[in-house]
Amino acid sequence: MIVTGGAGYIGSHACKALFNAGYMPITVDNLSTGWSEAVKFGPLEKVDLLDQPALERVFGMYRPCAVMHFAAFSQVGESVDDPAKYWRNNVIGSLNLFETCAAYNCEKVIFSSTCATYGDHDNAVLAETSEQRPVNAYGTSKRAVEEILQQMSKSAGLKHVIFRYFNVAGADPDGEIGEFHKPETHLIPLILDAIDGKRDAITIFGTDYETHDGTCIRDYVHVCDLVDAHVSGLRWLENRGSDRIYNIGSGTGFSVREVIEQASLVTDRDVPFIEGARRPGDCSKLVSGSELAHVELGWEPKRSSLDHMITDAWRWHQTVGYQG
Repeated sequence: MIVTGGAGYIGSHACKALFNAGYMPITVDNLSTGWSEAVKFGPLEKVDLLDQPALERVFGMYRPCAVMHFAAFSQVGESVDDPAKYWRNNVIGSLNLFETCAAYNCEKVIFSSTCATYGDHDNAVLAETSEQRPVNAYGTSKRAVEEILQQMSKSAGLKHVIFRYFNVAGADPDGEIGEFHKPETHLIPLILDAIDGKRDAITIFGTDYETHDGTCIRDYVHVCDLVDAHVSGLRWLENRGSDRIYNIGSGTGFSVREVIEQASLVTDRDVPFIEGARRPGDCSKLVSGSELAHVELGWEPKRSSLDHMITDAWRWHQTVGYQG
């Protein structure tokens, strides 16, 4: 099966989970944000989804039974500054992919979406039925892809499972692959960089929120738990064939201070930080309910405690990372 973005953080972990489940993942990635060293569990085809003839060549060569679609630009700030880049890459690239799926009778699609499609719902536990009102081009582009997929399910028979989730954390417990971005924007690796002296400090953006410790609360899910849900989604399509949308998260969330404190405990080091002003648009608490995934997929997060996520991330963080 084809895994777009299989050289990236989540996609590479999905490839390992698929390989261990008996599938052969074919990574399709342009390596603009992914790493060739992360492709360890099947072949790599260096292809941009905007290049539809190249995409068709890959489908003709491998005749995939299904597609797991992770490839996308995902930086919220960048999407505000350059929305056209996100519409072109995320939406047109996905449309090319889905048209190629239809042309080659690859009728099962698992799509990696985001809770950014919901927009601002402060102090809420989001359900799949929560109103979608994205506030940036990243979330809007992902919502558009969801709509394309839902419409092509009716017109071209593309059966699909869509996953929406918040902050993904942790790394492969075996240390074979992990999270490595340039530039890094995610909280846990930023904290580990500060502990390791790779940056002076991290900034806590806002300490006066209406939470138990004044800092923002967000939902975190271990990357291995997340990709397990994707494999379960694939099996759902194989056995049931019906379209589904699932939220994936812990349902509780952790504050910024809690993440910092746990990182200090795991590493036995102090975390250098400074306190800054709130960022525009940040809400106090936002978490993702995932009861439907529990009921229908039997999905249960096994490693999504802060201790597991930071311990696995720290183990990976002490490697040299990827070189490209």
